Amino acid sequence: MAEFAVVFVLDKLTTLLEDKVNLIKDVKREIEYVRDELERMTAFLRVADAAEDGDPELKVWVKQVRDLAYETEDIIDEFMFHLRRTNPCFPAAVGACCFLHKLILAVRNLRTHYAIASEIQTIKSRMTDIAEGHRRYRYRFTVPNQGSNSSAGGGSSRGGIDRRGDALLLEEGELVGIDSPKKHLVTWLVEGGDSRLKVVAVVGMGGLGKTTLVKKVFDDAAVKKHFHNHAWITVSQSFNVEELLKDTAHQLFDQMKMPFPPEMSSSYMNGNRLKAIIKDFLRGRRYILVFDDIWSIQAWESIKYALPNDDRGSCVILTTRFLDVASSCSVENNGYVYKLNPLSEEESWILFCRKAFQSNSCPNHLTEICLNILRRCGGLPLAIVAISGVLSTKKETNIDEWKMLNNGLGSELGSNDQLESMRNILLLSFNYLPYYLKPCFMYLSNYPEDHLIEHNTLVRQWIAEGFVRAKEGRIAEEVAQGYLNELINRSLLHPVRTNDDGSVKVSCIHDLYREIILSKSRDQNFVTTTAERNMAWPKRVRRISIHGSLEKSEVKRYGTRLCSLLSFSVGDSRSISSMLQLIKSSRMLKVLDLTGVPLEKFPEVILELFHLRYLCLRNTWIKKLPSSIKKLQKLETLDLKGTYITELPAGVLKLRYLRQLLVYHHVPGSYMAYNYVHGFKALKGIGCLKSLQKLCFVEACYGSTVLKEIGTMTELKRISITKLRTEDCAVLCSSVENLVNLSSLGLRAMEGEILDLQYLSSPPPFLQRLYLGGKMEKLPHWIQSIHSLVKVYLRWSRLSDDPLEHLQDLPNLVHIEFLEAYIGQKLCFKAGKFRKLKLLGLDKLEALREVIVEEGSAPLLEKLIIQRCSSLESLPVGIERLMNLKVVEFFDMPERFILQLSPRKTGDEYWKVAHVPEVYHTYWRNGCWEVYALDDERENEEAGKNGAAIVKTQEQRNWL
Repeated sequence: MAEFAVVFVLDKLTTLLEDKVNLIKDVKREIEYVRDELERMTAFLRVADAAEDGDPELKVWVKQVRDLAYETEDIIDEFMFHLRRTNPCFPAAVGACCFLHKLILAVRNLRTHYAIASEIQTIKSRMTDIAEGHRRYRYRFTVPNQGSNSSAGGGSSRGGIDRRGDALLLEEGELVGIDSPKKHLVTWLVEGGDSRLKVVAVVGMGGLGKTTLVKKVFDDAAVKKHFHNHAWITVSQSFNVEELLKDTAHQLFDQMKMPFPPEMSSSYMNGNRLKAIIKDFLRGRRYILVFDDIWSIQAWESIKYALPNDDRGSCVILTTRFLDVASSCSVENNGYVYKLNPLSEEESWILFCRKAFQSNSCPNHLTEICLNILRRCGGLPLAIVAISGVLSTKKETNIDEWKMLNNGLGSELGSNDQLESMRNILLLSFNYLPYYLKPCFMYLSNYPEDHLIEHNTLVRQWIAEGFVRAKEGRIAEEVAQGYLNELINRSLLHPVRTNDDGSVKVSCIHDLYREIILSKSRDQNFVTTTAERNMAWPKRVRRISIHGSLEKSEVKRYGTRLCSLLSFSVGDSRSISSMLQLIKSSRMLKVLDLTGVPLEKFPEVILELFHLRYLCLRNTWIKKLPSSIKKLQKLETLDLKGTYITELPAGVLKLRYLRQLLVYHHVPGSYMAYNYVHGFKALKGIGCLKSLQKLCFVEACYGSTVLKEIGTMTELKRISITKLRTEDCAVLCSSVENLVNLSSLGLRAMEGEILDLQYLSSPPPFLQRLYLGGKMEKLPHWIQSIHSLVKVYLRWSRLSDDPLEHLQDLPNLVHIEFLEAYIGQKLCFKAGKFRKLKLLGLDKLEALREVIVEEGSAPLLEKLIIQRCSSLESLPVGIERLMNLKVVEFFDMPERFILQLSPRKTGDEYWKVAHVPEVYHTYWRNGCWEVYALDDERENEEAGKNGAAIVKTQEQRNWL
């Protein structure tokens, strides 16, 4: 983390020095000294960051460097703030060169500049002492190449004991939940007629039991008998290719009791010759080799050419924490990827009780505490065994001891020697992160336990913090998405919900990784959370995350150097008052998220936040923005989703850096009304916001004038426009053609108007999501040409021609929803069409009598929802062939239709959906959904009971 802090401030210092500014000579010389010393330290910091946990002296030095970088950044930000305050007419949005030039000219006669110069001198003085520490420490550690991206976090912490090899010594009787995955893997290895070399990759987060599982597979009698030669090689992060190859050769020769080639003892033996020896030895034999703990594709590349593929049915198994390593190794070698899942709740409980109580039973008075501890283990065998081992030493009668561990698990991870091995194994993944990913990952410590993390929100926050910048022809949002994918690939983030294109929409972090980054954030003064009670607060808090409440007495602790404030579930008036007071004293804020805070008026204190880049007032009660919002000239994200704002002041047009403008709220209801979402009235002149990428939902109240301006906003990736009139459509189509970066387009006509999109001849080439609402005489011809489309919504279109004819050949179409979109009597999914369709919703197609799914159509369909189709006579013809269906649900369908599904009905259609795991029929009654599960009804019938169990819920069920 210190490396990132230094690199971050170096960018600011370099900008300050390289721009054509008449800096005061003494100040410039001192800034150059600080910059040069920090540059010399960056390569060493890459090693020091990973090694500091095991070296207290080094940890102190790293902290000093990090704090110095933070303070230098604060000085620069303060510099910029004072310029704005002393010259409010100065436009913040001009180039850095002009900005800094005017800064120096404006400040020479001000006392504040002398104070800033004095602070830089102090920084230089401190840097001299820190630089001496650098010269002492650099000789104790190997410094990597300057161009390396990764931290050198190999092995466990210095001074700790590496216990990863213990997984090889566990008896099978001690293990839980291993039978099924072991059976899968053994079957893959010894069965099947393919004689080519197979590579099986077992992937999962650290501590999940990959090594344990593969060792039991490796030792299985059937596997031993099937393969002639066997070898187990542990790789890890910092492996030596020659030593690894020698180890492999020694095992193979030893097993056959053959003498080693004499040349292998030579210190001059190179990797290529070792590969040749191994390859010659294995040629013509059926072998199985395990490469445990591979951390990079490069590691596999250095091994694979030693392995002959001579159609003998040989196999290689590898374990890794990285999805891309697993995929790369297996795909090119006729292999499989086995993603190891956490233990189930039942399996976790069995393992926990076995270790904590040496039995299968837990005392009743400890059950609730144990279940809560177990939940935080998240099915991770390593954590369950380690924590239950600690608990096994505590008296079962002393409930206070058990409560203390439950409430203080985070501190126990850092201080309990019995948990050190587990912590070290989990820390490996953190230490191995590239420097640019460490702050991104640690930023997740802002979020409460079990919080679902919305990726779009996280990306915007990262960018506003400065963690992510555009590079190599990619905008910052695309780079940030790449960072998210890296964290998922490293098994540090776990996907919860995905978008239709397969990208992750919402994810979560394992509780134990969260505890680790909470500890790191606390130690490094990166994030402070108000949920952490009885802790020593840092002198200067840089980021604060408010969970639930904020006491007035706590406000003074946080100082004025906050750069980020996020709130979660803050609702009481006292906390709100304290929070606004804190914001008032935090003029350096870049990120402010007040989601869900019951604010009725826009807080005026926000207008003084000159550095603010991200402002989220989502789900507050605010009805109006002040015209002085224009003062926030660095603002990049303005999120007003779920507020009552329907008009924006003209001052918004001064926010020239704005990238995200989200202003809308949904109208609640059981079913979607025509005007289900309210946006904001378009501003004349909105076209000046050239940096906008997302604009939702804008009402076309000025018609063609505004629509023409939208056509000039060529950075737009997502736009939703409502209240369109028939006469606007020609201009609308002309503007949409200019939006070549658009991936999501939402258009809705006013009731009674026609949405005519035939004027559009060249649609945006990368369009993925299309939402069309309003009467249409026919579906636009150009839809058939957009091969990138993954989602299509047609609402209130009332088309007379079957819309499926226009959609059936779209190669990437995953999601279709029709709401009052079609007035015909039959929908036909033709044979061999809709090859990727997974989600299908049909709502209020009142004339529809028949749905036909021909042979080979929609083979991947997983979820089908049919709502309010009152004329539909039977289940879709061919539904029994849709073998991937997981959920079918019928909403407010006629009784005669539902009766056909009853297991009691003679000649019923139940058999057609008997293969579907979840089938429901649901009704909106008395303000909630009544949900009936078809399988429950069948089971009750078999047991002699009447009807099915009813589940009542107000959750939104009828949206795919």
